Amino acid sequence: MLHTAQKIELDHGGGGYKSWELLKEIRRILKCKTEWKNCEDDAAVLPTETLMKTGFKLGKGNLVFTTDAFIVNPIFFPGGDIGKIAVCGTINDLSVMGAEPLGISLSIVVEEGFSKKDFLQIIKSINKVSQKAKVPIVTGDTKVMEKGKIDKIEITTAGIGTAQNIISNNGAKPDDFIISSGDLGDHTVALLSERFNYKTKIKSDCKPLNLEIKKTSRYLNACKDPTRGGLAANIVEIAKKSKVKIILEEKFLPYKKEAIALSEFLGIDIFSFASEGRFIAAVSPKNIKKVLGILKQFNPKAKIIGKAEKGKGVFLKTNLGGLRPIEMPKGKLIPRIC
Repeated sequence: MLHTAQKIELDHGGGGYKSWELLKEIRRILKCKTEWKNCEDDAAVLPTETLMKTGFKLGKGNLVFTTDAFIVNPIFFPGGDIGKIAVCGTINDLSVMGAEPLGISLSIVVEEGFSKKDFLQIIKSINKVSQKAKVPIVTGDTKVMEKGKIDKIEITTAGIGTAQNIISNNGAKPDDFIISSGDLGDHTVALLSERFNYKTKIKSDCKPLNLEIKKTSRYLNACKDPTRGGLAANIVEIAKKSKVKIILEEKFLPYKKEAIALSEFLGIDIFSFASEGRFIAAVSPKNIKKVLGILKQFNPKAKIIGKAEKGKGVFLKTNLGGLRPIEMPKGKLIPRIC
């Protein structure tokens, strides 16, 4: 049993002295150099001159805003934890839109009795991603729920960024190559291996994508990070919105043998396996060599997995030459993977 001082108590979310103490610890861990101001007040302030440094111009640039909630189970998994995935998820949602992330807000709801050591470890994971991606946590809030009213911890993040040109899901064109920035599905494998005590060396692919997308964004016609719903949901969305037909090649599918084995063992479609540090994109033939050259500096597994053409629908070209339709996942998908 943990001593009371080593647990999160209701008073830690009550707004009084214990709240102030806990926030002081959080701020000490998350403290980093940033051009945001008033980060310890009720709202953070970003001077307009900082926006201008990113190339943003009134009437020309774009402010990009996103938010997400995270209820991961298990909280700690091979390759990460709920804190890491929360910050990576928000950074990546901005990045695949072609935005440069500028700052993130962090809202945490934690259960009474939660280990303070685990709580601070989650904060340290958040800080590590923030420092690596050079995207500061600029404002936030912490609340404590009575024991049994919430399953351990929930994190909500929001992020803001700027973009000169928006990458939309409807931008894929006939003859575009479809690429993956690396092997897919490793995040789902990592979580399911913990839930089912399945032995594997695979770790979650969870990581921020802003640096590699920043170097390639001008060449991407469409871009998505295949989180919930995996490759199937995201590639079908791109095809439908872009009004193109996409054919994926079975021989080029970006899944490890272990991931495929687990999907077959559990009877879950491998195409619905989620990633938290990968993206898929449509790239024109004239830019494909340049894009792959850049991406392979970050991940040697980046590759072409298919091609777009006139028509509609998404299909898998099997090794025998047949075409099998790939549809949007239906029914109850894998819960609490992000």
